[in-house]
Amino acid sequence: MKHRQLDTALGLDARNGPLALIGKLVLYGLLVLVFAGPLLALLVSAFSPVSDPTRLTLLPTDLTLANFRAAFDRDVLRYLLNSFLVVGGGLLLQVGVSISAGYALARKRFPGMRLVLLLILSTMMLPEEVLAIPLSLVLSDLSLTGSLLGMIVPVGAWAFSILVTAEFMKEIPLELEEAARLDGAGDLRIFWSVVLPLCKPALGVIGIFGFTMIWDQYLLPLLVATDARQFTLPLALRTLRADEQVGVGVLLASALLALLPSVLAFLAMQRQFMRGLTSGAVKG
Repeated sequence: MKHRQLDTALGLDARNGPLALIGKLVLYGLLVLVFAGPLLALLVSAFSPVSDPTRLTLLPTDLTLANFRAAFDRDVLRYLLNSFLVVGGGLLLQVGVSISAGYALARKRFPGMRLVLLLILSTMMLPEEVLAIPLSLVLSDLSLTGSLLGMIVPVGAWAFSILVTAEFMKEIPLELEEAARLDGAGDLRIFWSVVLPLCKPALGVIGIFGFTMIWDQYLLPLLVATDARQFTLPLALRTLRADEQVGVGVLLASALLALLPSVLAFLAMQRQFMRGLTSGAVKG
């Protein structure tokens, strides 16, 4: 059975004929050029010799791996590995905290619950710069500066992930948990076998947003790192940019390496991500 097409906001689907087809192709081509043009220029220029940063090209010519070899000579692989370690540890910790706190907020009733929600929301209203000095003092007191662990622990709890998970768990029918409890299952068993499998769409949403948030961290590694060997890739890009001996092509190659993981993470979890975004509308 064919699904009925909805008209676009511009009404393009309601227009037919050769001129309408040409107009659609031109418009779609402009949209692709605007949104995908910078990414394509980055991809092509990373594999091309670049001497002038104002003259990037969309057409590949004289493809070479020299930019990547020069980037590897600048320890970019070490910075990339540090980023993966921080993202891996931070995301696992963040997902664990989010599903645990989300389940408690969605299913349990306890004194001061509104205050807890208010405190969680308040953390989203404070910019990172306001928290920089208190965070650096706390990390120093805990002896977490100068280690990747100091970059992992602060991102272990994120208000956005907690609230998304809690709101999604509220939509899970209580009858499913009551049926499992009648069968003799405890809270932990119900959470692991009943609630958590139904939360895959929410896990896709918080997984992608959490990955991007941790991967793009700049201020936190700047506060924690005491040696260049502890830099993550976003922080290293700023250092490479300040080095006059580093060419534009090396920066573009490093930027491409910094971009690819986020793209691959989205492609890997896009199905769950889209289900998570549309589940609220479907249930509503």
